[in-house]
Amino acid sequence: AIHAGAVKAELDLQEKGLPVQITWKGPLREDDREFQIQVVESFAATGYSGIVLAPLDDTALVAPVELASRSGTPVVIIDSGLNTDQYVSFVATDNHLGGQMAGDHMAHLLGGKGEVMLLRYQEGSASTTKREEGFLEAIAKHEGITVVSQDQYGGATIDAAYQKSENLLSRPELANLKGIFCPNETVTVALTKALREVGKASGQVKVIGFDTSRQSLLDLENGDVQGLIVQNPFAMGYVGVTTLVAHLQGAEIAKRVDTGVTLVTAEVMNKPEIKELINPPSVADLKNK
Repeated sequence: AIHAGAVKAELDLQEKGLPVQITWKGPLREDDREFQIQVVESFAATGYSGIVLAPLDDTALVAPVELASRSGTPVVIIDSGLNTDQYVSFVATDNHLGGQMAGDHMAHLLGGKGEVMLLRYQEGSASTTKREEGFLEAIAKHEGITVVSQDQYGGATIDAAYQKSENLLSRPELANLKGIFCPNETVTVALTKALREVGKASGQVKVIGFDTSRQSLLDLENGDVQGLIVQNPFAMGYVGVTTLVAHLQGAEIAKRVDTGVTLVTAEVMNKPEIKELINPPSVADLKNK
């Protein structure tokens, strides 16, 4: 969806007569920091006018981004934060707010009491860390809810997160779980699959996830997931590109742009505005118009 948003921005800017061309490149695995560092360094050294980057790690990408900025290649950060201010703008969800929304919805579903678990994504991911912090902050307001596990990481792939989920659900101390928060799409899909296989899906254990995919939306529709906190990745891609181009043209740019966050449940997922959010156009759709 981010790619599609970037392509839409490219096409719209070309229609306005601006000779904008994007190159889309990233690692095959979401935890391949070294490859992403190499991509940023390569783009900065090969004459690109600027870079729009969704950093895989809030620390590991600092040095290449600062080097690019110093060498005259401006960078717009999207999706996940970076521990530096040497960028043009940060275009992303308010991830802390998204986590709080998940915690509030969980408390509502549980009537303010019960045992819950947070299955984290991976260390170094700024966006998911903010979601996790927001969730725990919201849950802490409810004395009747106990967080029985909050220090486990699912990892960057569905397979890794599924194995972790299986192990956690087999632990005796987690036998009375009533709710689980998953801060990204891979962990959400994997955990829900594991719950089905141990017979605790269909709302027996409430699941709130983050982001959407075909599978997570099916799980929401079928009642195995009770809520998804949804970003607007299409807007991130679109605004990331248009913001960079505006900067290159000399416009004054806001340092932070919030692209919004929405709680989607089975009850609202077929509303027109929600359907548009969770079913953005694909790159192929845009290029075939």
